[in-house]
Amino acid sequence: MKALIALEDGRIFEGRSFTGDGEVFGEIVFNTSMTGYQEILTDPSYKGQMVTMTYPLIGNYGVNEEDNESSAIHMEAFIVREYQDFYSNWRAKRSLADFLRQHNVLGIDQVDTRALTRHIRLAGAKKAVISTRDLSPESLIKKAQDSPGLIGRNLAKEVTCNAPYILEEVDKSWPGIDVNSEKAKLIKEIGIKIAVIDCGLKLNQLRIFTAFGCKCHIFPATAKADEIMAVEPDGIFLSNGPGDPAALTETISTVKSLLGRRPIFGICLGHQILSLALGAKTYKLKFGHRGGNQPVKNLKTGRIEITAQNHGFAVDKDSLPSDVEVTHINLNDYTVEGICHEGIRAFSVQYHPENAPGPHDAQYLFEEFIDTILKEHKS
Repeated sequence: MKALIALEDGRIFEGRSFTGDGEVFGEIVFNTSMTGYQEILTDPSYKGQMVTMTYPLIGNYGVNEEDNESSAIHMEAFIVREYQDFYSNWRAKRSLADFLRQHNVLGIDQVDTRALTRHIRLAGAKKAVISTRDLSPESLIKKAQDSPGLIGRNLAKEVTCNAPYILEEVDKSWPGIDVNSEKAKLIKEIGIKIAVIDCGLKLNQLRIFTAFGCKCHIFPATAKADEIMAVEPDGIFLSNGPGDPAALTETISTVKSLLGRRPIFGICLGHQILSLALGAKTYKLKFGHRGGNQPVKNLKTGRIEITAQNHGFAVDKDSLPSDVEVTHINLNDYTVEGICHEGIRAFSVQYHPENAPGPHDAQYLFEEFIDTILKEHKS
């Protein structure tokens, strides 16, 4: 079934829908990961976006039941060069096309993804529309121009949980975590509780916390500070999520009320929310960082980490208060990748240390957060 992709600047790309009929709107972006398409599809941070994979062959290992990062596909459409319906993997249960159809998400292939990616690199991420129903370029360009885009939109409220819930022992083992270590036994003995503010979190974040022996109390992004503190958490975790961080005024206000009361750790959108709560500003990147190979320098140790990333906004370094330290920078464009405020025991990173998909270089950050909590108990 023929499909047209129309960008707000007038550029048109042709393709084929391999999932059926439809018309969708969103910001069109690209991801450079070679594998991990199932985790990318189920990452809530992609709400409101249409994702182009730069790796040309997608679908060859199918979809399984274990690699989902949430209960749904959140992106508006999935764009690839060549879709492979004949999957082969011992873990696979069904095809990528079946998975997309189940969640009513358009899959488009036979697109010149190299040309599309290059255009986004040069012109920036654009509002776009994909349609199999309306094949008029002029009509589709107008629709793309009239679509809402991401700036000013609070998309976290569309992907957050509906009510608080508790999670423990999601996975009793995890690579790099010794569940029988003295630290793990101490965590279990103390009964460490992590209050998680869900702005669109990924399950691997919870899997890692519970593998250490922590109990996670998950709250919607709209939760108030008093509601969160009522469970007497030992630490507060701010998750990733979609959209414009500055639009999350309610969540920012809540985090501002929590500063200094418990150790805080933020990832991606959580990093931006923490920065905004501390008084900084954020801005939209030209085409964002999305993929599993972004180099980040840890300014405290001098080490280079290869990281997984998915964000279209960044923290303005010059707007950070003087008592906030920049701890990590992106070596491609020198944007802020991590901050720390020692006085209130709060730190955050822009990238994804939960590696789903992606390298494990930064998993140590979860342990650093837990070590901060353990120091609180000792004192």
